[in-house]
Amino acid sequence: MSRLIADTPAGMRPIVSAGIELLKPITWFAPMWAFGCGAISARSMAEPDRTTVWIVLAGIVLAGPLLCGASQVVNDWFDRHVDAINEPNRPIPSGRMPGRSAFYLAIVWTALSLAVAFALGPWVGLASALGCVLSFAYSAPPLRLKRNGWWGNAAVAFAYEGLAWFTGAAVVAGGLPDAKIIFLAYLYSIGAHGIMTLNDFKAIEGDLALGVRSLPVQYGVKPAALIACLVMAMPQLLVAALLAAWGAPLYGLAILALLAGQVMLMRRFLDDPRGRAPWYNATGTSLYVLGMMVAAFALGGVIGGS
Repeated sequence: MSRLIADTPAGMRPIVSAGIELLKPITWFAPMWAFGCGAISARSMAEPDRTTVWIVLAGIVLAGPLLCGASQVVNDWFDRHVDAINEPNRPIPSGRMPGRSAFYLAIVWTALSLAVAFALGPWVGLASALGCVLSFAYSAPPLRLKRNGWWGNAAVAFAYEGLAWFTGAAVVAGGLPDAKIIFLAYLYSIGAHGIMTLNDFKAIEGDLALGVRSLPVQYGVKPAALIACLVMAMPQLLVAALLAAWGAPLYGLAILALLAGQVMLMRRFLDDPRGRAPWYNATGTSLYVLGMMVAAFALGGVIGGS
């Protein structure tokens, strides 16, 4: 199958729309939002000459279209054999991205991402480089972390939430962000692992057939759903407690209120995890990311200014 894909006639050229499809714009929101949270959380550390709109906009482009887009192309390239069976209309198996054009796009897009990242600062560059390493480790052999729900979901959560948050803070701060910012970014990365698990309920049969050990495959549907909920909830409890301890109790209460709303939605999700995972992704996850922004404003305002 790999030769059929790689040996597409040389006369065929990549279709621009197929390249955009590979970059998957719909996936850019999560890291762009996390970057925005990081930028807001570091407001009190901002250097006057680094708070321009253009620097922040460049960082948002880095987090979404560049780094996230590159990771999506990498994933599709290393999944091309599976897609040829399950989703033959995708850009690579369909021939709309012929030969190794998708692989070259992945390399060029990754290099462009790193060039922009290091231009924004050494800490931004290092964090982005780690994100690129994780994207290859997630998709490419021999590691191919996506074959295990614990490792694969952790890699995506850390890259899309924690590293994106850190990057936003580093861009605005002009250097290494405050330890409190880094710790909250880490906590929200842990919670995002549960969000990643929500996506695994739609592909249980396929994962079983392909030997992918997602959490629903390893533990069953109901236990995996409960694990996902606990993983999402526990870090938020700790964030609320930390904000109160750091002098921002009202922000902590706001996060608890958002978490209470999530718990109510979780109860319904747990009744039918497979059927309601997309529904919870649209409802409960929205409250989760709103909590991220609340924490960011607390760090950048009350706590950062104290």
